[in-house]
Amino acid sequence: MPKPRPLPGTLDSTGFLVRDAVASGVDPGRLRRRDLLRPVHGVRSTDATMSVVAAVALVLSPNQYFSHTTAAALWGAPLPRGAGSAVHVTTVGTGPVMRRPQVIGHRCRSGPVPWTRQGLRLSAPDVAWRECASLLSVEQLVAMGDFLVGKSGFCTIDTLARILVPGTRWIAVARAALARVRVGAESPMETWLRLAVVDAGFPEPELQVEVSDHHGRFLGRVDMAWPAHRVALEYDGDHHRERDAFQHDQRRDNGMAVNGWLVLHATRGDAGHPAVLLERLRQAFVSRSA
Repeated sequence: MPKPRPLPGTLDSTGFLVRDAVASGVDPGRLRRRDLLRPVHGVRSTDATMSVVAAVALVLSPNQYFSHTTAAALWGAPLPRGAGSAVHVTTVGTGPVMRRPQVIGHRCRSGPVPWTRQGLRLSAPDVAWRECASLLSVEQLVAMGDFLVGKSGFCTIDTLARILVPGTRWIAVARAALARVRVGAESPMETWLRLAVVDAGFPEPELQVEVSDHHGRFLGRVDMAWPAHRVALEYDGDHHRERDAFQHDQRRDNGMAVNGWLVLHATRGDAGHPAVLLERLRQAFVSRSA
């Protein structure tokens, strides 16, 4: 089989529109050769890693933008596994809603001007959070909210509150989640741990607490704590297994122990079976109340 003819230099081989290629003089038969991938209808690429989102971006109309979980993922927000498998595209006004495989189309009659990130038009962070109320559970929406109001700095709790419109769909889910969003959780698992502890009847902990000894010397920072009881709770993700992180944790916990603090540790395994962890926490509170 003869080698495929090179494409015109005016086309970006990592992703281009079929109509642009034809307008550039490319024979339609060339666009059916196996060296060109078809990530979505009407798009060709030589890049096997091209995402569906990047391909759909090439066929967006001026009145369309990425929304819902697709926008949330582009902002870097945590999402449950599988939530980003479909691409969500919203059309503003009365134009056609996008109908394509792997794409879920939405419409809004009017709304805020889309933002731009990485060259893509998408819902603003707070708008994406509200849109995701139709797709996520309350707990999942809390984790997303914790991310947006946390270190990312994309939103505040007040901006999330202002984006809620009474009488709109899924308002109950969004309000229930907003009531539990807090500044300070630095991972979805920290959010899960806080919610699990509060749902088990414990007082709500303070987050990212800096602990000092009686001389005012800094001992370390913990994920969550009840300073009045000198009880702390840490979530240990996989990075805590690395030598430097492990040694740092040991030095911190030793310093806190000799200064009268109890430090408990949770891992991913506790998410499926939290009963033992919660019992240990209950014992810690009892010991401090004695």
